[in-house]
Amino acid sequence: ILIHHCSMCGLCCKGNPAKEQPIFSTRAHVFQIDPNTKKNWVPTSKHAVTVSYFYDSTRNVYRIISLDGSKAIINSTITPNMTFTKTSQKFGQWADSRANTVYGLGFSSEHHLSKFAEKFQEFKEAARLAKEKSQEKMELTSTPSQESAGGDLQSPLTPESINGTDDERTPDVTQNSEPRAEPTQNALPFSHSSAISKHWEAELAALKGNNAKLTAALLESTANVKQWKQQLAAYQEEAERLHKRVTELECVSSQANAVHTHKTELNQTIQELEETLKVKEEEIERLKQEIDNARELQEQRDSLTQRLQEVEIRNKDLEGQLSDLEQRLEKSQSEQEAFRNNLKTLLEILDGKIFELTELRDNLAKLLECS
Repeated sequence: ILIHHCSMCGLCCKGNPAKEQPIFSTRAHVFQIDPNTKKNWVPTSKHAVTVSYFYDSTRNVYRIISLDGSKAIINSTITPNMTFTKTSQKFGQWADSRANTVYGLGFSSEHHLSKFAEKFQEFKEAARLAKEKSQEKMELTSTPSQESAGGDLQSPLTPESINGTDDERTPDVTQNSEPRAEPTQNALPFSHSSAISKHWEAELAALKGNNAKLTAALLESTANVKQWKQQLAAYQEEAERLHKRVTELECVSSQANAVHTHKTELNQTIQELEETLKVKEEEIERLKQEIDNARELQEQRDSLTQRLQEVEIRNKDLEGQLSDLEQRLEKSQSEQEAFRNNLKTLLEILDGKIFELTELRDNLAKLLECS
């Protein structure tokens, strides 16, 4: 991702983009503390936006950046003194002393909040290590420069630099000590050169003493500078701690309103849940009634099924009885038919007998008449 420093961090880079790599991204609602009251949260995004951790490899810096359209609503550089605080299950905040504000993030779940907090702690530790390495490099580079400065102070104070080398002093001595005819005239230049040598030796001793004093003063000032650096670092840490404490106290006061707002939201949620629960209870009662009706229908169905089975059994019995009756009827009909046939046969025999008796009677009557 290419991000222009001019639009993101206020540094003019003549339109040249700096390569910052996003190393972690999530979505959250962004808030900032009210700069006037320092108590209420002011939403800076209308909806959930992407919040990303960026790493600048050229400057070894970690930043939290969030854009709402083309507007940067979060541009916070992570420092070792920052602390990310979870104020609820889905809300967290941190103070940025450089931006002189407190950022707040509302997440959709506790998992997203925990993940963001873990990354914050991880990159905060990385920023601390990077700061320690840069301080060590600065100390290493400053120590040789101090030593070279001490050498420069000592070099002008050597005897050679003041009186010259032996080669430089020899011509003066030989020139002043040329042999002359009168011995009294040769002694005067020699005494004069001895006085000059003593004068320069006294100057040299004085300069050596000044050099030693300056060296001691330089060492003392170097030790004082280190001590002052340590005191300055301690004062900076104390100031950061106090600033963080003030921010935490301000956040605690702001958290009261946040807790009140959260409590109001929870009450509304509880009311909604109670209404939902009431609806669910009504639905449960309705379902119970339907279950009771279904049970009654099931019982009626079972009763009707049992009655149907009984009717089917009776029907089978009746069908068996009907079959027996039909068989008996057929047998009776066949017996009746046989009886009819026998009766007809008997009637025919009876008719024949009657006819024979009639003929016999007629014959007897005729015989009587003849006799």
